[in-house]
Amino acid sequence: FPTIALLSSGDLFEKTLSNIQEIKARGGPIIALCPKDRVSKLGTLADDVIEVPKTLKQLEPLIMAPILQLFSYHMTIAKGLNVDKPRNLAKSVTVE
Repeated sequence: FPTIALLSSGDLFEKTLSNIQEIKARGGPIIALCPKDRVSKLGTLADDVIEVPKTLKQLEPLIMAPILQLFSYHMTIAKGLNVDKPRNLAKSVTVE
């Protein structure tokens, strides 16, 4: 099963890179979202790389989230599932 790795330009980049190395050692395919200025450090670990523009590290989630949403949308369509009615989604309301 493929792993989608989100690599930020912050302090956790090296730790995430280490996690990717462990997954790769076990033969897992990796799709990485990585800032353009860090792609060279990723090397050949990822099977596919989606480069995101370099920006402030606080804004990176705002760039990566729509990419993940579009990926999920298109995978759902490709599998022939209904995008508007996901299966096994538990819905609950908590009242305090």
